[in-house]
Amino acid sequence: MSPAQFQKALDERFPGCMQGRTMYVLPFSMGPVGSPLSRVGIQLTDSPYVVASMRIMTRLGKPVLQALGDNDFVKCLHSVGQPLPLEGELVNQWPCNPEKTLIGHVPDQREIISFGSGYGGNSLLGKKCFALRIASRLARDEGWLAEHMLILGITNPAGKKRYVSAAFPSACGKTNLAMMQPTLPGWKVECVGDDIAWMKFDSDGRLRAINPENGFFGVAPGTSATTNPNAMATIQSNTLFTNVAETSDGGVYWEGIDQTLPPGVTVTSWLGKAWKPGDKEPCAHPNSRFCAPARQCPIMDPAWEAPEGVPIDAIIFGGRRPKGKTIMHDPFAMRPFFGYNFGRYLEHWLSMEGRQGVQLPRIFHVNWFRRDAAGRFLWPGFGENSRVLDWICRRLEGEDSAQKTPVGLVPKEGALNLSGLGSVDFSELFSLPKEFWEQEVHEVQSYLREQVNQDLPREVLAELEALEGRIQKM
Repeated sequence: MSPAQFQKALDERFPGCMQGRTMYVLPFSMGPVGSPLSRVGIQLTDSPYVVASMRIMTRLGKPVLQALGDNDFVKCLHSVGQPLPLEGELVNQWPCNPEKTLIGHVPDQREIISFGSGYGGNSLLGKKCFALRIASRLARDEGWLAEHMLILGITNPAGKKRYVSAAFPSACGKTNLAMMQPTLPGWKVECVGDDIAWMKFDSDGRLRAINPENGFFGVAPGTSATTNPNAMATIQSNTLFTNVAETSDGGVYWEGIDQTLPPGVTVTSWLGKAWKPGDKEPCAHPNSRFCAPARQCPIMDPAWEAPEGVPIDAIIFGGRRPKGKTIMHDPFAMRPFFGYNFGRYLEHWLSMEGRQGVQLPRIFHVNWFRRDAAGRFLWPGFGENSRVLDWICRRLEGEDSAQKTPVGLVPKEGALNLSGLGSVDFSELFSLPKEFWEQEVHEVQSYLREQVNQDLPREVLAELEALEGRIQKM
């Protein structure tokens, strides 16, 4: 909306909105306090839930004020929008004002303003609001990158360590990859962060990254000892759960937790109703969350709080390319989080190539979710993804293990370690159906013309046209 409309909306909402509630002042650091890659914010809020969550998700308190000095900070204003005494009934013990919810960002002023919602990224303003929407604008202005990416360290059996960042859209396995337990013997993965990476070239031209967060704000449903044992170990204490189910013995429960309920233990759903396995309605909200300190993860990287950041050797983009289902044409996983014009964002990435004296990371693309004609996944995923990271690391060492295809370089036959996997069909896994790719390039072109339009960089358009030409010759 226009600045005038936005100001009118604020004037209608904020006067008196915290009446009867406590206003909390939260000085917080995104990134290790004092790191040259970190930034400070100060949030005002009337939500105790926000205070408790921000203490987990950020570095919060007096040390931040001491490090701030005369430096700029991002101004963050939040209210649940329900002054006391309440005029209406409180639903589910969750004060909010959904009819008047407003979440706004003013990048020029480095301001975030949120009204009416008490949950998640709408109220924990260091999360997506600061770490991506405002920070991406700061990054463009100052020559660095603020990205929706995990960061992991991976060490091969010979002791050689690499750091990799990866961007996947929602529900494509970011947290699982960041906390992966490799199935390949002798390999070790350590987590730097599961959601956001701030990256900047150092004086030697290496791209270095920090995780600006201090905790994990993960989706609970589907998290289990099978899919992500390290996440389950992380959330055993000092953790806030939001909109999950509750067990009668004081525990938590959700779809896919893969834990048998002890005899006599009952479940109350996130809506406060009695629930039992097999019920039609889910016991936990599909976007229910756990909020846990990162330091509790058993595989946190020793350098995860290094003020200079960790050196990034490779960047992985990924997502789902299913048949018969809508594809998110969002390899950067940033479409909801841009702090400025989409086309200028692409230009900013492309500008990195023209920098003098920098070592650009290698770029890879993965899709863990291909299916066969019967609808079965072609790739087992989870810890087996270490086999792909193994190939990536060997490529970084210069190994000649890739073959050219119309859509890029893929592993040569036999280059991907498939030992012990049994029925994985390499040729089908890396097949390139011409009909699919003809449709895909058309959809990508349509998406970019619709979303970016005249601001689409010429280089991107040229790549798409070249891809289309190669596919026609398949």
